[in-house]
Amino acid sequence: MPNNPSELKASGLKATLPRLKILEIFQNSDVRHLSAEDVYKILLNDNMDVGLATVYRVLMQFEQAGLLQRNHFETGKAVFELNEGAHHDHLVCLDCGKVEEFFDKAIEDRQIQIAQERGFKIVEHALALYGRCENCVKKGAK
Repeated sequence: MPNNPSELKASGLKATLPRLKILEIFQNSDVRHLSAEDVYKILLNDNMDVGLATVYRVLMQFEQAGLLQRNHFETGKAVFELNEGAHHDHLVCLDCGKVEEFFDKAIEDRQIQIAQERGFKIVEHALALYGRCENCVKKGAK
């Protein structure tokens, strides 16, 4: 994952201040899945004079360069995460929007088996399981 201007340039992108700052946000954020609006708010809080349209444009460029992956969860808006090369799936809370990542070899193997049984070879896939996180279940039980 690029973390300096020369590495960003190696990804085919010029190292502009907005690109460097947005990449830094993804690398340093405690939240792994950020929307364009989330990134924009962080930039505003850091007194960066970057427009929302620029944020969208940079996120699209990063996605095309393979630096970020886009996900569409039940929230209806796109969220982005760093593309670290390792496949994972997601658990998404329908109440608070919390997203947890997981990898389960048995699930991955079963998906491959199902595809093969039907004459498919999986090239790519995304699995998101929707439910309620532990905190939201506890709140609902009160």
